[in-house]
Amino acid sequence: MDNLEVTVYKIGGGIIDDAAELTKFLGLFAASAGPKILVHGGGKGASAMMRELGLTPTMVNGRRVTDAATLDIVVMFYAGKTNKEVVATLQRLGVNALGLSGADGNVIRGVKRPVKDVDFGFVGDLKAASVNKELMLSLLQAGITPVLCPIIHDGQGQLLNTNADTIASAVAVALAPVADVTLHYCFEKNGVLRDVNDDNSVILEIDAAHYETLKAQGIIADGMLPKLENAFAALHQGVRRVVIGHALHINSELRTVLCLK
Repeated sequence: MDNLEVTVYKIGGGIIDDAAELTKFLGLFAASAGPKILVHGGGKGASAMMRELGLTPTMVNGRRVTDAATLDIVVMFYAGKTNKEVVATLQRLGVNALGLSGADGNVIRGVKRPVKDVDFGFVGDLKAASVNKELMLSLLQAGITPVLCPIIHDGQGQLLNTNADTIASAVAVALAPVADVTLHYCFEKNGVLRDVNDDNSVILEIDAAHYETLKAQGIIADGMLPKLENAFAALHQGVRRVVIGHALHINSELRTVLCLK
């Protein structure tokens, strides 16, 4: 497995919320060559369900504050409905997919985020050894495509909600010592945009210094912050390549490629 090439795809945002576009993406994913892993977020469905139940979703810097009631909903929505619908579609497309939360097979274990400026509740942070690399490699070697949702566990019976971008980055980093890994963030935009109202204002390449400038200028903000933070962390830890682009144009040249310098 030393020269294995693996692509870790992360799908989320508006694509998850649009059944037709999600189906189109999964068709492209199924047709992509080589061993691959899919990490999915939850989209807006969990927030919509919360509002129907009289609860108010709370986000801080693109990350969901997760109290006990919110955790119940996101586990049902992310690890249940969303994950199994994605897996069922991939099976129809001829991909032998296996849907997993972090608790399944102990594939991702983390710790509850400590309270600092914000109490995020039942939100999980990952450690260096959080990802069960051996299990992931065994599944890939067996021709099985893992489909990971953003629910992990702490090893003590507690489920935790974790940012899906963070999970995708951690999985890519865990596999980097034994494989050439490309981390591909797929969402509803063509890439990192200079102007959020102009889908063609894609910044084609961003290095670490440019990222700090864009962040200071407020061009990169909100939900893009954790995405870019995790992308650069992955590059620093051996991931070969990080791409951010539209889920329905995964082979397009109009996308953002991230590099260290």
